[in-house]
Amino acid sequence: MIKHFSAALVATVLALPLAASAGQVQSRIENQQDRINQGVASGQLTRHEYSVDEHRLNAIRAQRNNASDNHNLTSLERAQLNRELNRNSNGVYFTKHNPADQPGV
Repeated sequence: MIKHFSAALVATVLALPLAASAGQVQSRIENQQDRINQGVASGQLTRHEYSVDEHRLNAIRAQRNNASDNHNLTSLERAQLNRELNRNSNGVYFTKHNPADQPGV
């Protein structure tokens, strides 16, 4: 009985980082959406910049939703999504801080 309990405990402990990582990807997507919305509200993003940033983030969301299993991303899927989120984060930063003509600013 102890053998079964310890095997279940090990399986649970090993599964926790996977669930947290999948949640981390979703959290990063939500964070970037908030940054884009804040850029629109403050006038830092032009209409075109907003649509480009939103389009890139929606493509990442689609990849996240089409992953092998929405709740358990493989390490390769997670790594790919994180790389794309890193690039997108840099893109959002650039569009929010570039010298584009921004009405109302």
